Amino acid sequence: MLFNSFIFIFLFLPIVFSGYFLLNYFKKHQLSLYWLALGSLFFYGYFKPIYLILISISIGFNYLIGSQMNGTERRGIKKTLLTIGILFNVSLLGYYKYADFFISNTNTALGTNFNLLHLILPLGLSFITFQKIAYLVDTFRGETKNYKFSTFVLFATFFPQLIAGPIVHHKEIIPQFEEEKNKRISFDNVSKGIYIFLIGLTKKVVIADTVAIWANDGFQNYKSLTFIESWITSFSYTIQLYFDFSGYCDMAIGLALLFNIKLPTNFYSPYKSRNIQEFWKKWHMTLGRFLTQYIYIPFGGNRKGAARTYFNLFIVFFISGFWHGAGWTFILWGTLHGLASIIVRLWGKTKIQLPYWFSWFITFQFVNVAWIYFRASTIGQANTIIFKMFNPNWEEFKGIFSHPIRHFSQSVSYKIGTLTLNNPKLIILSLIILFIIAFLTNNSIQRLEKFKYKWFNIFMCQVMLLLVLVSIFYMQKNSIFLYFNF
Repeated sequence: MLFNSFIFIFLFLPIVFSGYFLLNYFKKHQLSLYWLALGSLFFYGYFKPIYLILISISIGFNYLIGSQMNGTERRGIKKTLLTIGILFNVSLLGYYKYADFFISNTNTALGTNFNLLHLILPLGLSFITFQKIAYLVDTFRGETKNYKFSTFVLFATFFPQLIAGPIVHHKEIIPQFEEEKNKRISFDNVSKGIYIFLIGLTKKVVIADTVAIWANDGFQNYKSLTFIESWITSFSYTIQLYFDFSGYCDMAIGLALLFNIKLPTNFYSPYKSRNIQEFWKKWHMTLGRFLTQYIYIPFGGNRKGAARTYFNLFIVFFISGFWHGAGWTFILWGTLHGLASIIVRLWGKTKIQLPYWFSWFITFQFVNVAWIYFRASTIGQANTIIFKMFNPNWEEFKGIFSHPIRHFSQSVSYKIGTLTLNNPKLIILSLIILFIIAFLTNNSIQRLEKFKYKWFNIFMCQVMLLLVLVSIFYMQKNSIFLYFNF
């Protein structure tokens, strides 16, 4: 069940919302938590019912380990329990996400012929793993309470952030479920929730799913791309990924607000960043927070000298790349960001200030090129596209608008009015407009902070809804979110 599906918006969400607040109205607060948790489990199991067994085992085991740690003062026992809990969560993720990767590479390196397991990665397992590890580490540090099982289950399964984040801390969400004022419908939160949900829905359906057509066509036909087509392909994916994932997080924030729950911000105009450190403070912010608090700092952070600091940075980004996907393309992507972070730190010691526009341009182009490895199925495919991007053919510019983009064959079947989506004027103009939106306008969080219930905002909600419906009608597709794959 997708946030952008009719069954979710018009059936699942009204039923869960109504049941939750109706139970709270009759003072059945504990039952309302179970209702919301069961609704979240149904949402998760709707994708594949067998997933429920795995997530139930994970929830039960982590709750048991956490309860045992909270029930003892002996540090040795707590440390043993923490180790068991972390090994359980990492092993679960490792088996489902990385088993075939290691088997395949073992076969290549040693000439063996072990059969691949062809396991299907359960949705959201990467996010669930990090969330549970953070909970167990905080329990070891004495920063959690003996939460009720119903509260813990809801924390672990709350459907707005269950599949693709943001990665939430227990201390920022569990207390909200227990606050008395949050058990009543808030007109202010409902209006804000609908507003930012529609922003996210528009990002996903109208923008991300449209430019995805150009990105997919480009990567599919990567061997025969021209100079201009390769740049269109890379820019399309850069736009697609941002609007797809930030759109999901906007929708998650909006859905949570309907239940009076405030989720942490996960994106804050990352493409406006002027160095890679700033980029990671604004892109997938809750992942960066987890990696900083539970890996970088425990490894020593920047407290043990420059060499150790650079090593810790590299390890963090290596883990980030591998966490995103079981493939050498993801590892290389993480490694590139790790090296870039080290370079930025070294550059900072020179005290040389680059012009804002120049540092921004370098940062964005690095991010854009690195995304190609993130999207490509092989390193060879990524290298081919990057080579074409930096191998200009100036003759190509003469006839750029005179004929359709020849390798974007899938785009011919989609039309906006009389224009097909392989029309170069439409493609280039659309990308320019979208980059202006990403670079120069207020982001969705800033808009939410300024939101007031007035006629103009009501009108904008109606416009966004109309754009979504028109897009669905013309495109006739309902794709999953990109981060569901991770």
